[in-house]
Amino acid sequence: MGQSNEKFYCECRSKKDKNKNGGQTKKLLMKSSEYLYNPRVCKGLAVSTREREEMELRGILPPAVRCRNLQVKAVIQNLDRFEENLSKYIYLRNLQDFDEELFYKVMMEHTEKLMPIVYTPTVGLACIKYSTIFHRPRGIFLTVHDGGRIHHILGNWPERNVKAIVVTDGERILGLGDLGANGMGIPVGKLALYTALAGIPPELTLPVTIDFGTNNQKLIEDPFYIGLRQKRVKGPEYNDLMDEFMEAVVQRYGRSCLIQFEDFGNHNAFRLLEKYKPNYCTFNDDIQGTASVAVAGILASLKITGLKLAQNIFLFQGAGEAALGTANLLVMAMEQDGVQSEEAMKKIWLIDSKGLIVKNRPTGGITEHKARFAKDYQNLTSLEEIVKSIKPTVLIGASAQRGVFTENVLQTMANNHKQPVIFALSNPTDKAECTASDAYIHTEGRCVFASGSPFEPVTINEKTHYPGQGNNAYIFPGVAFAIMACGVHYVSDEVFLVSAKALADQVRKEHLAEGRVYPPLKKIHDVSFNIAIKLTQYFYAEDFATRRPEPHDKIAFLRSKQYNYARPLSIKLGRHPY
Repeated sequence: MGQSNEKFYCECRSKKDKNKNGGQTKKLLMKSSEYLYNPRVCKGLAVSTREREEMELRGILPPAVRCRNLQVKAVIQNLDRFEENLSKYIYLRNLQDFDEELFYKVMMEHTEKLMPIVYTPTVGLACIKYSTIFHRPRGIFLTVHDGGRIHHILGNWPERNVKAIVVTDGERILGLGDLGANGMGIPVGKLALYTALAGIPPELTLPVTIDFGTNNQKLIEDPFYIGLRQKRVKGPEYNDLMDEFMEAVVQRYGRSCLIQFEDFGNHNAFRLLEKYKPNYCTFNDDIQGTASVAVAGILASLKITGLKLAQNIFLFQGAGEAALGTANLLVMAMEQDGVQSEEAMKKIWLIDSKGLIVKNRPTGGITEHKARFAKDYQNLTSLEEIVKSIKPTVLIGASAQRGVFTENVLQTMANNHKQPVIFALSNPTDKAECTASDAYIHTEGRCVFASGSPFEPVTINEKTHYPGQGNNAYIFPGVAFAIMACGVHYVSDEVFLVSAKALADQVRKEHLAEGRVYPPLKKIHDVSFNIAIKLTQYFYAEDFATRRPEPHDKIAFLRSKQYNYARPLSIKLGRHPY
């Protein structure tokens, strides 16, 4: 078998020879110790007796052989023993570091149970505690001191065929603010959902955190903090490093490598998107992904309220990335319905920290992106007064201000309209503008409600309402999958309106009857795949796809690109047909 007891061989045909009779085989050499500690190939007790002999693992593993299904049951039983979700998060992260396929099998089969742990709301707490719970590196940590070496450092990542990167600078993690290098929990969590929800092979993905320092003094003083202990760098030094990073990604991984931006501060998020969108395969999930899922919920709500999109008045509590992204996508949606841009913008009102965004506001603070929606109106600062004055049909929270949708605000919405639409989209749960219970109780069960993080069903007058979760996870995995599969180089804004409509179309009558404006979470795998189908059709129709020839059977095409558990070792080790 080899020159030492530590080694075993695995035979596989090269891609060049796999379809030729008598083609030469290649041998992949791996130490048994490397097998046991390589999460991409290790499968623990699922290794068969024969494989144990071939790999010389006899005696290293205990004699029992467990099938994958039994391993899944063991994982769930262990998870249920933990009382705290953070402990469950740590357990799942350790599982991912030991047996990647088992981790994703568990995630795919128990998505509804595990998404609140791997993603919102628990990922927020995990980011706060990231330095303390840090165990094994996952992803690339770049710093402001790495200028001139980014291309080289990316080369330290063991995978060479990276097709998607999720990157953050940690300045605005969810509604938690500046968490610096601790923000790595977001790219790690997002990319886990790439695979668990859309079937993107994990070896094609790379989490990245760019550490420019932090203005969070508690982190700087924390002895366990894993990031740079300095104030954030701004200006030319920041810009130059971002430029170098983007260029290095293309040089290292190619023009079609997707770069998804996450949780950058508002002042950087918009300008970086505008700067890089024309020349890179990139999108900002906080701006465009949030907008897509919010607009999808609004489109679905029309099936309940009976109104047309342009018959609504939209009021946003918040005027940051999520609110402005949603507002702009709503304008695009109304334009496609035949409404003039100026008329569409009249339907949209925004509130920031200084009050209603109106022209000539004495307190100022109206940036270029906000000014587009500024109105000739009186200067109001109280949300309750604003709701009474402009009578919105749709109230959207994207402010991370807990409880700002007060009893009076909710009752006013109910007094103004028979079925008010109320979206409390801020994450994590303790940053939500109101709870599902508050929304339903104070509107007498008449509102159409959705939130960013999950809430339990609410029963009022013997009717049970199931609050929809307006989570970006409904959008970004399917979007990323289609972009990667089609070899897209440019991600247009229309991608997110196509996705929003595709998501809204999957809300069935039975879902609407329960008060949902999103499909149940247990359907999210199908949702992601169906969004990918619609986008694949769009990319080829609009000539954005570079993979040729155009596949006749796009469903089969996408299926051939998905992750599965029975992959040959050659694929597990990075030789994937993307």
